[in-house]
Amino acid sequence: MEGFLRVSGPVAAMPGANVDTDVIMPKAYLKGIDRSGLSIGLFHDLRFDETGAVRGDFILNRADMAGTRFLLVGPNFGCGSSREHAVWGMLQYGIRGIIGSSYGAIFADNAANNGLLLLSLPVEEVAALSAVLDDGAGEMTIDLEAQRIEVNGHAAGFDIDPAVRRALMLGLDRIGETLTHAESIRTFEKAYLARKPWLTAGQE
Repeated sequence: MEGFLRVSGPVAAMPGANVDTDVIMPKAYLKGIDRSGLSIGLFHDLRFDETGAVRGDFILNRADMAGTRFLLVGPNFGCGSSREHAVWGMLQYGIRGIIGSSYGAIFADNAANNGLLLLSLPVEEVAALSAVLDDGAGEMTIDLEAQRIEVNGHAAGFDIDPAVRRALMLGLDRIGETLTHAESIRTFEKAYLARKPWLTAGQE
């Protein structure tokens, strides 16, 4: 998992409320047996029409949004079903962070487990960031170590769970985080089996 320290890039505003995971990743893209090819599914029905033609009025299809790294979203983003594909598609597309006021709980868990930064700010602070964008777009830098956002000359701080912050900075998923305690786990295992040797009887 790629670590997140200080990342800069275009930010796109998608202010609608209750954007659910069916919109983020339509069910047609849940059929694969691996995680490949999900970037094309991200917001597919917003990016393309019924014939497959690009919808020029959708913000991520604009020329100035090439290489978008951040989304500034409305409340309750990522509600709906639990599909982890929504987060995988975000990351494959190049999205590194999302800034909003609230998120679907399972979507937030999936994001934390896969290295997608979600920042929860007060509604008025999200509105202040939106106000400095130019036609819904801008350049944003998020410094996770300093816990600071910069966008179009406007700066703001943010709070984040320390454990989530550490895992993101180190690029650790849940397995990676567990493996940082490998020595302690082995020490416990050795002591536990020494107290209960019958658990390994006959395995030599």
